[in-house]
Amino acid sequence: MNKHTPDIQRSTAFAEKKVTWLELFYDLLFVAAVSKASHVLLHVEHGSIPFEYLIKFVLIFVPIWWAWVGQSLFVNRFGQDTVSHRIFLILQLFFVLIMTASLSVNFDQYYVSFFIGYVGLRAMTAIQYLSVHKKEAAHRKITARYLGSRFWIGLVISSFSLFFDSWIRYAVLYAGIVVDIFLPLIGRRFLVKTPINTHHLLERFSLFTLILLGESVISILAVLQSSEWTWQSILFAAITFLLIIAMWWQYFDNIEKKVNKTIMTAGQTIIYGHLFIYLSMCMIAASIQLLFMEQLNDAFMLCFIFGSVLLYFFSTTWVFHKYRHTHHRLGTYHLALLLGLLGAFFTLDLFFQTSNLVIIGEVAVFFVVYAKLTT
Repeated sequence: MNKHTPDIQRSTAFAEKKVTWLELFYDLLFVAAVSKASHVLLHVEHGSIPFEYLIKFVLIFVPIWWAWVGQSLFVNRFGQDTVSHRIFLILQLFFVLIMTASLSVNFDQYYVSFFIGYVGLRAMTAIQYLSVHKKEAAHRKITARYLGSRFWIGLVISSFSLFFDSWIRYAVLYAGIVVDIFLPLIGRRFLVKTPINTHHLLERFSLFTLILLGESVISILAVLQSSEWTWQSILFAAITFLLIIAMWWQYFDNIEKKVNKTIMTAGQTIIYGHLFIYLSMCMIAASIQLLFMEQLNDAFMLCFIFGSVLLYFFSTTWVFHKYRHTHHRLGTYHLALLLGLLGAFFTLDLFFQTSNLVIIGEVAVFFVVYAKLTT
């Protein structure tokens, strides 16, 4: 019995890891950052969103996502609610404020402050890994040392951007960010030996998902405030609300009831898959406002909104498939039905003139069916 007691205690502690109040406060500061990134998609010229703004949206959102992910993963594997951990997190909150205040489509004007905010965040996370690796043992020690030392590579590369101007500056900055993002994938052989706490990680990503759903709710408010309350605007808002509820139902019912939280992995499917979930949710939130305002030409609007929904469908299917209980996984029939439904709506709207109420209704129907089939 004594032989198995340490393992039992370790497993129990692992399963009972909870999100702290300070983590929730940390998330709260990212609300403004996400909102700023999403609003980039509302720039419309000549009936479409310029390619430049689509790229800027991604370039703004990725550092936000990765800075949040980096700290969340540290907390997941090594975090403890101690005074030193709180001090590190509070210092990071200051850098979050700097980075958020610097987010703008005018990169040049706010570059230095954005650089300080982002690099400060990532440096604090790297320091945390180095500070705990001395206290750990075996595989946990190796993992902490690997992440704590390797993350400086991306930071050093990004720091060289300060010596350049024009587009080269941004190429160097994002080269460092890309290296930073790929380092956990390169070191996967270390990370699988120090698995993440699946329950805690899914809870953290779920909380960030709520922030993104909040952007869609804000879009409904923008619709209602943009014109007089007519039956069309009220009906549009009601259908959109149904759409958001279906998204919430589909995502969180999977998290609560369909996912096996005892699986022990490196968590990289959850981590990188959620980048595409979050990007698609921002795009859907922007689509709601743009569809109601009728600022986009029909072809671009259809491609943008249905492309956003398709990205959400693929990314959520990818993320949840591996972690669902085997008997809850979607079959080929379900995938064909959902893709066929989305394709039929898109084709119909492409060849026949349809109102914004019909389009948002079709998207809502898709999410209701998706929620029904997966929950």
